[in-house]
Amino acid sequence: MSEAPRTYDVIVLGAGPCGENLAERTSDAGLTTVVVESELLGGECSFWACEPSKALLRPMTARAEARRVPALSEAVSGPLDVAVALAHRDKLANYWQDDDQVDWLNSVSVDLVRGFGRLDGPRQVTVQTAEGETVRLAARHAVAVCTGTDAALPDLPGLSDARPWTSRNATSSREVPERLAVIGGGVVAVEMAAAWQALGSQVTMLVRGTSGLLPRMEPFAGEMVADGLREAGVDIRLDTSASRVTRTGREVHIELADGGNLTADEILVAIGRAPRTGDIGMETVGLKPGDWLAVDDTFQVPAVADGWLYAAGDVNHRALMTHQSKYQARIAGAIIGVRAAGRRLDDARWGAHASTADSAAVPQVVFTDPEVASVGMTVREAERAGRRFEMVDYDIGHVAGAVQYADGYRGKARLLVDLDRGNVLGATFVGAGVAELLFSATVAITSEVPVERLWHAVPAFPTISEVWLRLLETRRAGVVRRFEGTSG
Repeated sequence: MSEAPRTYDVIVLGAGPCGENLAERTSDAGLTTVVVESELLGGECSFWACEPSKALLRPMTARAEARRVPALSEAVSGPLDVAVALAHRDKLANYWQDDDQVDWLNSVSVDLVRGFGRLDGPRQVTVQTAEGETVRLAARHAVAVCTGTDAALPDLPGLSDARPWTSRNATSSREVPERLAVIGGGVVAVEMAAAWQALGSQVTMLVRGTSGLLPRMEPFAGEMVADGLREAGVDIRLDTSASRVTRTGREVHIELADGGNLTADEILVAIGRAPRTGDIGMETVGLKPGDWLAVDDTFQVPAVADGWLYAAGDVNHRALMTHQSKYQARIAGAIIGVRAAGRRLDDARWGAHASTADSAAVPQVVFTDPEVASVGMTVREAERAGRRFEMVDYDIGHVAGAVQYADGYRGKARLLVDLDRGNVLGATFVGAGVAELLFSATVAITSEVPVERLWHAVPAFPTISEVWLRLLETRRAGVVRRFEGTSG
């Protein structure tokens, strides 16, 4: 006779930032909660993505900025200290140990089961531990899938045998490859190309199609990042794709679709992400293994009866960024707590609960040189949505704060203003130090602040944030491009 399952109010599959935040919220609501994790608590962000990647990038961006400061440029003319840079990366990844995360989980009264968790029918989860034991869990109220994503790999002949790098290898490698080939032109591709070029690799980027780098952002963002990468020595090959990959010893040989060839020491594939749902028991609840988990604005999975299954974070494909997954986790955890207590979601004590920030105002930073910071709609997206809007551009290098920041500052700002509502639709900033401009833009979009009110949000002088004032002045002067759209 099998052992009876351990019963909790809430079971969370996955202990990345999303799973941890969701579990904390349900525990705060008085619900017994258990987290299931087969790897390190803290997940991709802490150990193989956000933290180590930014640790690799910061020396590069700091050196690039210092080289543009008079009286400092000569002092930073040499190469980076690779050993120190990698040691710093290891420190910020906590040496790939999760003891601190375990202590935190205990402090918020959440249980942990280490092992690979799978759905096993309604409200049931089975966990296979590393010791070969089977742990059965049951949920009274909810199971939340927060398993995140893996790097997507193309069906490219020879690729699997060539032992390609994914984002995990790119952020954790202990050696600098002499030659690094990068397949892709998105955020991971450009950030890792920048980091490893600065650390001493000769990087070649193979970018399929002619749309350029960062194709989901404003075109000028990708163009300016490409310029920065080329100045650093990166070989960017647009409209170029691989047709076959072969590893011979320590070398990777790449056959190109145009008949050319490329030899590298490592090949990084950075073409996107795939959901970690292939082996988590999706079929036991009527879902297709390997699919994204479609959710409503409360993060319930409508395709599963009785409303007990939730999915938050990257696995639902709404906004694949750590800060957005944590936002979703807070919303989902609060909603589970409210529903478990039998309250309505519009209960005055709790406020209305629904996700909005992962669709209308998703902020993103690309930590290259120059940086890119964007939130809200791009021109392309606003046109597709049929919105009536004005586009205002401004050269950030003309702002006094930028002149103080660096000699020969290069940057650009774009603001989209909704003509019907009079508020900001989207904002994109490119240039050194622009990441810190992003929260103000996010607040403006989320709060639907009328543009006329922004005149009364006075930026300090001389700071780069003064670009807000210059954008408003440019718009008042009528130096805009108007899109009439099809709204109404």
